[in-house]
Amino acid sequence: MSNETLTCPVFDADNHLYETQESFLRYLPEKRRGAIDYVEFRGRTKIVIKGQISEYIPNPTFEVVAAPGAQEEYYRVGNPDGKSRREIFGAPVKSIPAWRNPEERIKLMNEQGLDRTLLFPTLASVLEERLRDDPELIHDVVHAFNQWLFETWSFNYQDRIFSTPVISLPIVDRAIEELEWVVERGAKCVLIRPAPVPGLRGSRSFGLPEFDPFWERVVEHDLLVGMHSSDSGYTRYTNEWLGGDTEFLPFQPQVFSMMQGWRAIEDSVSALICHGALSRFPGLKISVIENGSSWVAPLLAKMKDVYKKEPQGFLEDPVEVFKRNIYVSPFWEDDLPALADLIGEEHVLFGSDYPHPEGLADPVSYVAELEGASESAIRNIMGGNVARLMNVPNEKMV
Repeated sequence: MSNETLTCPVFDADNHLYETQESFLRYLPEKRRGAIDYVEFRGRTKIVIKGQISEYIPNPTFEVVAAPGAQEEYYRVGNPDGKSRREIFGAPVKSIPAWRNPEERIKLMNEQGLDRTLLFPTLASVLEERLRDDPELIHDVVHAFNQWLFETWSFNYQDRIFSTPVISLPIVDRAIEELEWVVERGAKCVLIRPAPVPGLRGSRSFGLPEFDPFWERVVEHDLLVGMHSSDSGYTRYTNEWLGGDTEFLPFQPQVFSMMQGWRAIEDSVSALICHGALSRFPGLKISVIENGSSWVAPLLAKMKDVYKKEPQGFLEDPVEVFKRNIYVSPFWEDDLPALADLIGEEHVLFGSDYPHPEGLADPVSYVAELEGASESAIRNIMGGNVARLMNVPNEKMV
């Protein structure tokens, strides 16, 4: 089936916006002024977090970006000629209004054939890791960002664009307060970083009972939780092998780090299951976004083996918990039929990662990867599943 003949509603579980400088600064409390800033450094604008210049995103203003889908060939056939990143990305493009405001985004979605989309931030993933030693500051900065996000995009724009406010968990009471604030304003999905939760006494798992009051409220509100690829802090561990002390630089890949690329999401899902959160709250809906699916089968195999040897360490069969609570948005180049066979087609979510260079330039072209799938599977994966999870209509809008 081609995107020209696709007739079912299309709900993209992974679209992105590009933030402006105001996204972090406009609502930052006066006492926090200077915690986040922008400076000119060697002829370029850089974001500064607690006095440290970050290179996490080379151009954090997003005035000029890599073209959508610039890496499609890289992910489809690899890089046999050993091209540089600059060669792979090609000529940059200027940001367009549709990447900055919802009115223009709706027009673009109409052109693309997208009925609805989850909309994730891009630069916001830089925040929590670089503020991990100050939990109160994390909450203040995250709330300031969510205020901007709501003002600029809303959390539900015309029942078509569902932007995902960030919820950080270091102080449980403040996490609940933020959750209630975004729900009151229409949020249907919240973004939680797949990483250990920082705290004054060290980090800990969000699967521990300490966080049960938060998860209880998530279930009461029947929200979808998005765990999107982020800076989960794992560069600290790879740096132990590399002898360096640099931050996570996603646009400067290093082959050893790439070998560990999915540890953060494996550990996050494992923590929710092994530490019992998904058994204490079987109604939790966890969507794993932009982490691919190559990690799923090995993780399920490990869970099956450990459960065989230490069943008393789990509240339930961990494989069954995964298949009940976890929903995966695979990369378009992954083996989609194999994933659907493994966890069920109802747990596979279409996500294009538009307009990022590693995503698809034409989001709906994803359907070509479902060639041979049943009509019901295509309908579910291309939008029905995420619509059901978010309790929104699954109907054509364009």
